[in-house]
Amino acid sequence: MVTLHPETLPVTTDLTGRTAAYLVAQVRGRVDGIVLKREFAEGGDVKAGQRLYQIDPAPYRAALDMALGTLQKAQANLAAMNSQAERYKILVAGNGVSRQEYDNAVAAQGQAAADVAAAKAAVQTARINLGYTDVVSPIGGRAGPSLVTQGAYVQSSAATLLTTVQQIDPIYVDLNQTSVAGLQLRRDVASGQLKLNGPGQTKVTLTLEDGTRYPSAGKLQFTDITVDPGTGSVTVRAVFPNPDHVLLPGMFVRASIEQGVNDNALLVPQVGITHDPQGQATALVVGADNKVEVRAIQATRTIGDQWVVDGGLNDGERVIVAGIQKVQPGTPVSAIEQQSPAAPGAMSVAAGAPAAPPPPRIAQAAAASRSN
Repeated sequence: MVTLHPETLPVTTDLTGRTAAYLVAQVRGRVDGIVLKREFAEGGDVKAGQRLYQIDPAPYRAALDMALGTLQKAQANLAAMNSQAERYKILVAGNGVSRQEYDNAVAAQGQAAADVAAAKAAVQTARINLGYTDVVSPIGGRAGPSLVTQGAYVQSSAATLLTTVQQIDPIYVDLNQTSVAGLQLRRDVASGQLKLNGPGQTKVTLTLEDGTRYPSAGKLQFTDITVDPGTGSVTVRAVFPNPDHVLLPGMFVRASIEQGVNDNALLVPQVGITHDPQGQATALVVGADNKVEVRAIQATRTIGDQWVVDGGLNDGERVIVAGIQKVQPGTPVSAIEQQSPAAPGAMSVAAGAPAAPPPPRIAQAAAASRSN
């Protein structure tokens, strides 16, 4: 048998999910025009602000020049109206012009100032449209396939999609956790059975589709509070570094999340746990009177070759792990504590040592037998 004692055990949850890009930018045309050239390699890395396409800028340069001309005309008119208003201000004081003429001059001055402001706005709009002819990447990342070629006509009203840029370093992993598991986790925390690591300490490890372990650990970012009524699950998002671009958006992965620490975990070797015909986990326990008892337990997960017992067993109880077929409930037994195996180093030294000589009595008996 083994005597149970509480141990500190990290509580982990294994979930499945898929990877998602950290940032996704759909590059679209914002002005009408013909695509003159594409300046990036499909599937290659691009930087934020790098020009990806050039749309024919000629009509937008002309619109900017026209707006600049209109602005100059409005500024010249404003200068004339300012001078006229200043002269009328002096003349009206000496009754050289009527009050109405002075008021008209002041109104014309205000209208000229408004025309200058409108012309400046038109120039700014023309410059913005001219800038839109250089289609740049809003983020740094990896560019997808180009959806247009040189000579294609881009329309701003249709928001023509040109390409997509995705940042995959770092990368998101969206996992699905059942609402039942989340409810049990909150209950364990409320009862004090489980201590959370905290949002800054919760680590996530990842297993790829081919079964290999991803070398870098991630961090839990958030847990959604909305349960999907169709699947009964919530989304758990983790973020992972991806400098070598091993993880690509849409990959299926399995993640293990360290959700907390159980300071009172009881571990029982798997050989000591059986299940009855109804599927209930049971264990044979040696009572205080050295008689065997059958105990129904709650064990829902394993760690290595041991079950984690959530209920049904207490600290200090003795669970039978060998000779189970030889005992029956209620029968007295002689319980022996299971010994841990010897260290591999000690075993190797014993195997390499020379054989010890036989005891003296055995040697004397052998000599007497030869003399007879």
